[in-house]
Parts: sequence; C-alpha cells; structure tokens
Amino acid sequence: MASTLSSLVLLFLVGGVLGQDTGSNAGGRRRELVPAMFIFGDSLIDNGNNNNLASLAKANYFPYGIDFNGGPTGRFSNGYTMVDEIAELLGLPLIPAYSGASGEQALNGVNYASAAAGILDITGRNFVGRIPFNQQIKNFETTLDQITDNLGADDVARSLASCIFFVGMGSNDYLNNYLMPNYPTRNQYNAPQFADLLVQQYSQQLTRLYNLGARKFVIAGLGLMGCIPSILAQNPAGRCSEEVNQLVLPFNSNVKTMMNNLQTNLPGSHFVFIDTARMFQDILSNSRSYGFSVINRGCCGIGRNRGQITCLPFQTPCPNRDQYVFWDAFHPTAAVNVLMGRSAFNGDSSMVYPMNIEQLANLTVSPTN
Repeated sequence: MASTLSSLVLLFLVGGVLGQDTGSNAGGRRRELVPAMFIFGDSLIDNGNNNNLASLAKANYFPYGIDFNGGPTGRFSNGYTMVDEIAELLGLPLIPAYSGASGEQALNGVNYASAAAGILDITGRNFVGRIPFNQQIKNFETTLDQITDNLGADDVARSLASCIFFVGMGSNDYLNNYLMPNYPTRNQYNAPQFADLLVQQYSQQLTRLYNLGARKFVIAGLGLMGCIPSILAQNPAGRCSEEVNQLVLPFNSNVKTMMNNLQTNLPGSHFVFIDTARMFQDILSNSRSYGFSVINRGCCGIGRNRGQITCLPFQTPCPNRDQYVFWDAFHPTAAVNVLMGRSAFNGDSSMVYPMNIEQLANLTVSPTN
C-alpha cells in the first residue's frame, strides 16, 4: 500500500486541482463530478480484496470476469459491478481494490469491500478469511493517516468533504449469519431485534466514517434476497421465499430512519438511500422490457435453479448472459449491475432518495458545517 498512499498524497498535493477536470481524462471519460469515491461493502461490490486471503469467498477465476476487460479480477460478476458503473458516471476511472491499488490507479479512491463481510465481525466466518466492515474502516483510516501526515488535517478534510462514500453492507449478516444453522443468532433474536442490532452497529460505523471526514454517503439497501437462485433452489417449486424477503424488511426500514437521524445529528452530512429491493422488484416484474428472459436461475452454477452450488472454476456459463438477471447463485449479472448503477446515479426518488448520486455529487459541502 505504500505506493497507493504516495499516489493519494500526490493527488492531494496537487491541491486546487483535486477533483477538477483538466481536459485530459483518459479514454474520453466525462468530467469528474467528485475527487474520489471510497467503497465499503461485500461481494456485490468487492473487486479483488479477498484474492490473497485464506478465504473460500473468492472470484478470481474463470468464468468470473468473462465479459470484463482483463478477465477475472475478484469481481463476483461476469463483468461490471454496480460501483463500476457509478464510477464511470461520476467521471472516475474504475476504483481499485485496497489490496492491490498502486500508482495512479489509486488517485480517485479505493475499494475496501470484501466478499463474505458483514456489519457484525462474526458474520461470514464459514468462509474463513474476509474483511468485516469494522476492519474496512480501519483500512481506510490507514490510508487517511498517511495522507494527513503529509498534508495536514485541514486540507484533507476539505477534499474528503467532496468525495462519495459508498456503503453496501448487511446481506451477509442474513445469508451468512442469521440464516445459517451453525449460528446461534436466529435463536437469540427475532427479525426486528436482529435488525435493531445491525442498525445500531451500522450507525456507529457510519459515524466513525463521518468523524474521519466523510460527508457524502450513499447507502445501498438490501435487495430481494428471497429471490436469488440460492434461496430459490431451496424450494422445490422454485418460488421466491417471502419469509426471507420479509425478514430483511425491518433492516431496510431501520436504515432509512438511521439515515435521517444521522443527517440531523451530524452537521454537514448528506445521506442517499438506494432502494435496491424496489429496483430488483422493478427488474423482475418488467424483465422482458429490460431485455431479460431468465429471471429464476443463475447463468453459472449447478443444481436446481443453478443455485445449489455456485459458479465453479472453468465451468461453462450460459452464452446469453445479457438475458439473465442472475450471474451465479447469489449475484446479479453485469447487465443488471449496470442498470442499477444508472438508476442510482440519475434515477428518480422512487428508487433513490432524497436525491440521486448525481445530485449528491453536485452539492457543495463544507467539512465544518
């Protein structure tokens, strides 16, 4: 990470030009709307942080990345993730993984997301190695400490206030904790109690990011987890599990309340909520109009709904990937990720609120107000 930090320091040192369009964006990128985007989350947006961990949650092998320029990277997709599309729409290059960021790659932010990670540190232990949200924040703090040592707190604070902080956590706290038979969680908490536990911790974690300088937050809600191939495969009829879909409703509801409270209590903060569940429902209900013909099984996987065993190394995936909603047992295809990224970026308040990411990016925010 030394070269990463040096590059970030250099970026901040260029001072007044941080986040400004110099007219020389590589590959004809659009004007940068923000200086950088910092990303925290799980496998839905991980882009390689688990590659070198002793972890069972990895995607750095073919056919993952089959449609990505450069092949398998650790993204749990055939191509783009949601944050890849958002980065491009913000005028940024693709944000590199913390584990491998170096040189100019890191000038516009860092992705700290890790597959199997959760809000709770204990989440995902079945996969052994993973980087929980608490550790992801510590990794960001490591990055920040080096920058601050070189530039001073005031300059760093001014720059960070304009950056986007994208956070997508919580899926694994259900799929790889609450719903797992080897965890005691389900016997200890009912659904509302578990949602309360998660969001209480989540609020403290987001407040830590605020205290480190974050002001512009984008929070992704949980999707229709009862409709992913892994869950569909548990039902002989292959139907969505309303039990699972209802299970996560209190979490999404609590997150919206949490965001309102944080924005009230943290001066200068702005929070945007991506209604992932509503986006997914729209795609499933109007699949044909979006060009999808297969909505109930993975493009790559084994067993019922191709969801009983997820995509294996060198397995042959479906050829018509753009017509599938799901790539593997748990994750959407790049086609869906791009649609959702665009909706989050410039969609209306039915999908992202109280404003979209483009509007958030254009807000002028002071680190002290």
